[in-house]
Amino acid sequence: SLTVAAAPGAAATATASPGRSGPRAHRSTLAVDSYDSHTRRAVIADKPAGRGSSAPSAAPSQSSAAPSPGSAAPSPGSAAPSPGSAAPSPEHSAPPPGSSAAPHRTAVGDVIASAPAPGAPHGLLARVTKVIGAKDGGTEVQTEPATLNAVLGDGTAKGDVPVDPSSFAVDKLLPDVKVSWSSRGDAHAGPEGATVPLGSLRLDVGAEVPTATDAPASATASVHGFVQIAPQVDFAYGGTGGDAPPGSAYLGVSGDWTSGWSVKGRAAAATGTPLRIPFAKLHADPVLQVGPVPVVVNLDLTCYFQISADGRVTVDVAQSLKGDFKAGGTFGLARGWTPVSSSDMTSTPVRASVSTAGSVRTALGAEAAVGLYGSVGVTADLAPYLRGEASGTITAASDGSAPKAAGTWDVYGGVDLSGTLRLQLSVFGTPVVRRSIPLGALHREWRLAGGKLSA
Repeated sequence: SLTVAAAPGAAATATASPGRSGPRAHRSTLAVDSYDSHTRRAVIADKPAGRGSSAPSAAPSQSSAAPSPGSAAPSPGSAAPSPGSAAPSPEHSAPPPGSSAAPHRTAVGDVIASAPAPGAPHGLLARVTKVIGAKDGGTEVQTEPATLNAVLGDGTAKGDVPVDPSSFAVDKLLPDVKVSWSSRGDAHAGPEGATVPLGSLRLDVGAEVPTATDAPASATASVHGFVQIAPQVDFAYGGTGGDAPPGSAYLGVSGDWTSGWSVKGRAAAATGTPLRIPFAKLHADPVLQVGPVPVVVNLDLTCYFQISADGRVTVDVAQSLKGDFKAGGTFGLARGWTPVSSSDMTSTPVRASVSTAGSVRTALGAEAAVGLYGSVGVTADLAPYLRGEASGTITAASDGSAPKAAGTWDVYGGVDLSGTLRLQLSVFGTPVVRRSIPLGALHREWRLAGGKLSA
């Protein structure tokens, strides 16, 4: 069984020799110096000692597999290969006299699984289709997309790896967004960094909700709250050997979730579509070390708040929510790809009041996309929400006395979890998904508070 863990800062390089059994990858000193995504050409070179670059994994074809110590001696006149290096071949011939480039150590059939590298910010998983020649001190090659079973073979692996909150790049979409996090070694940042649990990322936001163009000046509302998440990547692989699809696979995102938010005022009239306002986008490319192979996971999060109302109800509601979630896709030979989604949330109403008949619903959620080597495999939308409604009548008196209201109001909390499996999950080496597969909608709702309308 292959271990699954967070890759070190300078991920170890690996080469993989296609064999009849066992994982195909082992360590190497090769690295991706550059990659052009338009032409799919890469320059592969020896990684200088101490270089903190990403780590590739190359899988030579059987004809260019590295000979182990004690294997057959090279033919007379040929250079003896060092242990672990590729045997000389036409693709591995020495450079012309006067060239400073090292002999080619990359051959047609090699598979490269690289951590983020120049030109490949989301990692690279590719097969060499042509060795072009020496370039910039390395070897330029033409590549095509490859799959994980080419490097993991019949190995098995399963693990959940937390994503370091300090690794996220955050794009603030509203001015009043504050980011806090706490990481290993007592490292923390942001106004709430000292109190955020270890491994968690927190975003605080406050904003006025825009009003409809025909809404009165009083039809305004404000939203204030925070989202705190400790995300982790879930990965599993069960190989069957050869170039056959794996017997099992899993990719998903899960984690602990805490949020708290409040809505106060009179929400604008709805137009039939809820108003959705993203306030931050986050991106990270955590590298999993699956045995000797660096597996690059691409994780995107978009945090948003959403509101829909009829423009009549005035609310003052707040909710705290805590729990966990899981969303992903699992593969088996019998059923193919099937969705996985679950969420266990508990909430506490901080305050709740509704006046005037009408309805309002607000959500403070996050949309996540997780994939491998730049291909989106799973999208999930987790949307905890607050819903308030009131019904009744208001009677105006002709004698000038105050109007009287009669009716009831209720406030509910809930959570929606939805998403999609996409065809790019075939990067595992599984059959291509010909259509997107919905995760299936998970919906839960509970009553928080209620009362009577007052004049």
